Order: sequence, then structure tokens, then C-alpha cells
Amino acid sequence: MAGSNLSPEARKVLLARIREALKTWLTVKKLRDDDVAELPAELLRPAGAFVTLHKRGRLRGCIGTFQADEPLAVIAVRMGVAAAVQDPRFPPLTVQELNECDIEISVLSPPRPIASPDKIEIGTHGVQLSKGMQRAVFLPQVAPEQGWDRGTMLEHLCLKAGLPAQAWRGGGVDLEVFTAEVFSE
Repeated sequence: MAGSNLSPEARKVLLARIREALKTWLTVKKLRDDDVAELPAELLRPAGAFVTLHKRGRLRGCIGTFQADEPLAVIAVRMGVAAAVQDPRFPPLTVQELNECDIEISVLSPPRPIASPDKIEIGTHGVQLSKGMQRAVFLPQVAPEQGWDRGTMLEHLCLKAGLPAQAWRGGGVDLEVFTAEVFSE
């Protein structure tokens, strides 16, 4: 899916599919994400995705995966439910809150390693930073939304990973970049 844009119809179908799955999960705790027979073919291609929930413009949950071993339609639904009920930064979303939330989807390109932080393009690249088992990700839209330059973004990424803010400067961390097709309700 990297490099290709989803059609407006496919975007609309995917957003509606996630919203419906959230309603179902929050009311009856069941998830049926395997019915893909009537979906546009572009949603059947494997792709990683993050789903972000905003409640009245504020972050309410965000979870995703780079794993692209299932159709985008399946992965996006699972990540939507995970963002609603498994993001450790927030209590589980309630069915009452759902109507106050907007859904944003980021369809991901595969991450690729970079040799130097200087290769990161703010606003174009998302970044995954890792050191051993510690890892953190920022989507491409995070740094511009926060008004961060490259260094500030990397400091916040280190802190998110549980590392000292300056850990990115000394080497020993792995950096990968990716792009994302981002759209929302």
C-alpha cells in the first residue's frame, strides 16, 4: 500500500467500519472483523495502521501496528478497538463517549532504518526509536501538531520510550522512518 492513496470511497468505508466495530465492542464486547466480502479491493491489501481517537479535539487513544500480514480492513478495526480500550494512557472508552470522538486513520508504509537523525523530515516522516526492548513511535503528524523541531521530537520520543531525553544523541538507539496516509471523519 505504500505510495498508493486510498480512494475517497475506501476511506469512508474504513472509517464507518471502525466506528461500527467500536459501537459493537463497547456494547456487547464482541468483535467481528473477518467479514470482508463486500469491501473495496484496496482495503483487502495488507498494510500496517494506527488508529487515533480524539475526543473534542484532544487525544483519547492511539494504537497501531506496522505488522502487515492481514488486510488493512481487519488491522484497522483491531487497532481502533485497541485505541479505545487498551491505550494505557487512558481509561477504556465508554459507549457514551463514542459520539464525542472522531476517528483518524494512518495507513503506514513499511519502516526503514536510517543512518542519521539528520535524515528525518519533520511532517513527512514518522519515527520509530528503539533501544533493546524499549521502543516508541510518533506518527508523521505529531511533531508538526506539537510545533517540535527534529531535536525536540527525538527528545520526546526518547522519554516516551522510557529513555533519557538525550539518549538519541549518543548512538546506541535504532531509528526507523515511515510515511503515512492520514485521514479522518
